[in-house]
Amino acid sequence: MAIAIKLDDLLHDRRMTLTELADRIGITLANLSILKTGKARAIRFSTLDAICKALACQPGDILRFEPEEAGRERPRGAPRRSASR
Repeated sequence: MAIAIKLDDLLHDRRMTLTELADRIGITLANLSILKTGKARAIRFSTLDAICKALACQPGDILRFEPEEAGRERPRGAPRRSASR
């Protein structure tokens, strides 16, 4: 995925555990772990807002764009994969 999550770095800088963050923002530890490991496919703005408030940061401090490798990019004009597959 082209969006990388830098939550681990922020937690380390703030000397906060994932469990503590989960308690502060009211999200399950399992869901926060999925986000931290980059396995999440989406994030709600309300969740991003809560994380930013708890860590006193900006969304750009958490999210980073990393261009996909040339071999993994979808060629121009290639059809997108349907959600029903």
